[in-house]
Amino acid sequence: MVTRRWVSAEQPAEIGTRDGLAYSLWLPDAEARAAGGVVILHGAGSCKENHHDFARAALGSGLAALAFDQRGHGGSEGRLDGRALDDVAAMAALLRERTGGAPIALRGSSMGGYLAIASASGARARAVVAICPASADGLRRGLARGAFSFEADTVSLDRVLAGHDLEAAVEALEVPLLILHADGDEDVPVEHSRQLARRMRGTASRLIVTPGGHHRSIQHDQEMQAASLRFIARALRRFIANP
Repeated sequence: MVTRRWVSAEQPAEIGTRDGLAYSLWLPDAEARAAGGVVILHGAGSCKENHHDFARAALGSGLAALAFDQRGHGGSEGRLDGRALDDVAAMAALLRERTGGAPIALRGSSMGGYLAIASASGARARAVVAICPASADGLRRGLARGAFSFEADTVSLDRVLAGHDLEAAVEALEVPLLILHADGDEDVPVEHSRQLARRMRGTASRLIVTPGGHHRSIQHDQEMQAASLRFIARALRRFIANP
């Protein structure tokens, strides 16, 4: 006789919308105050549900998590536009609100990696993880030739991209930055991340390049997810100890 046991995946504590942005919120048990939180930023044409595996991993590490759909994606309203960086800041503020003011990190993939770095200061992030981060020029070229599947206000979004070069943003960062990149990335060359790493400040920031792989492989690699969570946890602990 075969005994079957059904296991249900952890579900968000809250699913909602704020200012047209659809989000899923993950919180530790009421008895366990979150040690911090992480806002998860998806890539171009993706959605928050594609990163729920990382949200669950964050929850297992004692961190709260919030994943949201960029405008023009998933359940969010409108088109991706000049509010993109402000939207990240708004979601970070929401997560701080739900965690009683816990320090917040950003974790983004591809376009989300670009947004995580570019919005870090405005979002008051205490650590940033960027996976195969897209460049401003690469995103602008993609918008110009209609390479993306999402709806965008190309004029206002291009204005944001033109004003936020990643090399300058990395150099200006005052918080730890972890960049992860697959050597086999076919969309964003790994040399882009190596160039960004040359602009890093502080001994806590680092670049990890994995052999082979492709543009999306690191996002769901459990070892790299664990490395990201350790990096975030260390950075948030340091901030709590020395605010």
